[in-house]
Amino acid sequence: MSEFAERVRRYYTLVDANDVPGLIALFAPDAVYRRPGYEPMVGRESIEAFFGGERVIADGRHEITQLVEGDGAVAVRGTFEGTLKDGSAASAEFADFFTPSPDGLFHRRTSYFHVPLI
Repeated sequence: MSEFAERVRRYYTLVDANDVPGLIALFAPDAVYRRPGYEPMVGRESIEAFFGGERVIADGRHEITQLVEGDGAVAVRGTFEGTLKDGSAASAEFADFFTPSPDGLFHRRTSYFHVPLI
């Protein structure tokens, strides 16, 4: 497993521990994070604002069920179980795609969720 893939695995440990400074350090200064329901977050400050307050999740746990590397990028499939800030339970399957910057930090991250919409 590459160093970048290990960094991706570490990301989920940090987000589940609510270690915002630790997870922000994994993103390049000009990183872009795209997530359904939100405008693209550009730069560490924007991503930190999301994880530090805008995120609707209070706590939970990610489980990686598949990690695939190719062309330097990493794709992850997994599940999330947790609690939203309003106290309700949250359960979802997700897919994340991470592209590295030249220094091996996250340059782009795109998330998709498998949840009922319509």
